[in-house]
Amino acid sequence: MIDFRLKVFCSVARNLSFTKASKELYVSQPAISKHIQELEAEYSTRLFERMGTHIALTPEGELLLSHAEKILAHYKQLDFEMNLLTQRHVGELRLGASTTIAQYVLPTYLATFSQKFKQIKLSLINGNTRDIERAIEEHRIDLGLIEGVSRQPHLHYTPFMRDELVCIASTRSRLARRDEISLDELRQLPLVIRESGSGSLEVFEKTLAQHQLKLSQFNIAMQMGTTEGIKRFLYHTDSVGVVSIQAVTTDLAEGRLKVIDIADFSCEREFCFVQNAGQTGGIESDFMRYMTRKF
Repeated sequence: MIDFRLKVFCSVARNLSFTKASKELYVSQPAISKHIQELEAEYSTRLFERMGTHIALTPEGELLLSHAEKILAHYKQLDFEMNLLTQRHVGELRLGASTTIAQYVLPTYLATFSQKFKQIKLSLINGNTRDIERAIEEHRIDLGLIEGVSRQPHLHYTPFMRDELVCIASTRSRLARRDEISLDELRQLPLVIRESGSGSLEVFEKTLAQHQLKLSQFNIAMQMGTTEGIKRFLYHTDSVGVVSIQAVTTDLAEGRLKVIDIADFSCEREFCFVQNAGQTGGIESDFMRYMTRKF
């Protein structure tokens, strides 16, 4: 169903090489050249400039590439959804997600997935990262979605999304006038963070260690079990908190909270699927493919 010429064109455009495209697609180089010539004839324009042994996209080639990549992505999504429907998957998918993902990332995707695939019954539990890993180990859930850097040797982790932890304060606090603070200044401020065992705290501590700092060197005002709790605490104090940027998009837009940059300090992480090692196939694999196509 897919116009193979678009696949050929995208491969040549990415590699800027007919030879590399030939190897990538397992097609002879004369066939690659023929497909490109057919596209150029169809649009009555040159898609590549030939400069000795090198090639470069023309403006027309750049335009075609931007559309071709979207077309191929739509075809991939169509193939995936058609395969799911025609395979008539019926059953239950038991999900577990760490708090940030369960509250701020998953709901939209669960809603669209359940609407498209009504024959699959979904359930979701949430907890901190270690809670979800235990649920996988004990076979209480089929698939986990976690944050943090935890890696248990008997579990398999698959990244699906990048995230950033940011420093936030209420727009009513005295700190709202500041756009940036130093790490030394942060150490003096009352700080609200997640509880032990949470992926957010794990990543924050690991990043501090890269700056030769420990959590014990900070003025910890409180540790809380939910990001929502941290946010509501901050609404009424001059404290600062460290939370996922995913958790505060609405608060930032509505002017309740403000991100305060920390000079020369970046705290990034990956959200990961987690499964028992050797676990393959099944509805959980279909759900993983569905989500990764959305990011």
